Amino acid sequence: MLAFLLVISGCGSKSGGIVEDKINVMTTIYPIYEFTKEIGGDEVNVINLLPAGVEPHDWTPKSQDIVNTSKAQLFLYNGAGLEGWAPAFLKGLDKDTKVKPVEVSKGVKLISSEGDDGHGHGDEGGAEEQHDHHVDPHTWVSPKSALIMAENIRNSLVEIDPDHADRYEQRYAALKQKLEKLDESFSSQLSGLPKQEIVVSHQAFGYLARDYNLEQYAIMGLSPDAEPRAQDLVKLTKTVKEKGIRYIFFEELVSDKLAKTLASETGVETLVLNPVEGLTKEQEQKGDNYFTLMEKNLQNLTKALQ
Repeated sequence: MLAFLLVISGCGSKSGGIVEDKINVMTTIYPIYEFTKEIGGDEVNVINLLPAGVEPHDWTPKSQDIVNTSKAQLFLYNGAGLEGWAPAFLKGLDKDTKVKPVEVSKGVKLISSEGDDGHGHGDEGGAEEQHDHHVDPHTWVSPKSALIMAENIRNSLVEIDPDHADRYEQRYAALKQKLEKLDESFSSQLSGLPKQEIVVSHQAFGYLARDYNLEQYAIMGLSPDAEPRAQDLVKLTKTVKEKGIRYIFFEELVSDKLAKTLASETGVETLVLNPVEGLTKEQEQKGDNYFTLMEKNLQNLTKALQ
């Protein structure tokens, strides 16, 4: 009996989160983690590199992450410039690693954002003085792009583990259905609203804006650390007043100081618009996920655009 128990416990033996008898997948951000778990099911052990409550733009990998990723079969990262550390990270993996890196945003029509990566701008075409282009990496914030990402995750799992292809296909079909339903909700509920302009704390909603005919004005750039310049804030204050904007959106993983300042200066209120880059510890405990957060986003957008 004891020998039998030892064999049983040895089956799923873990080393730093790696499970020996499963497909081990390292993911970089929460939405990729969630979609991979949904499609992978019991066949897959998914480890997300970013802990709860951490903003992805601020994060860098640790040595244990290199060790784990070297032992994994798949490394799923967003790409589109989100994980600036990825090229060096992949070079640093063990020489005999068999891990396959997959850029999950591949196939999404990327938005090239004029302006900055660090020094504030207005809307997508804003900051006339600066003409350096940066790719907007926040692909998953639109259900339309999330559908492409889910398909890439499915393909990578089928390729690495063809024996369980049927199961991956089945679970992917269920996820696809949920994402299509979410896409339909966004399309139908946002299409008839009187307003289209949203003012957000950081420029994370470009894909959402493009796919559902909204116009995004951001206080900060593509990176939430990008400090806005005084003239950008003056311009934004003017926009809020001219367009009759009633709410300024802020997000949980980024300081709400600037959003609240702008709101009080313009006499409007604040609401949350979540770029679903990660869960806070509280959201994790509540059992929130991509879908609950995106549905809350839709409610808040509907309220703000009346």
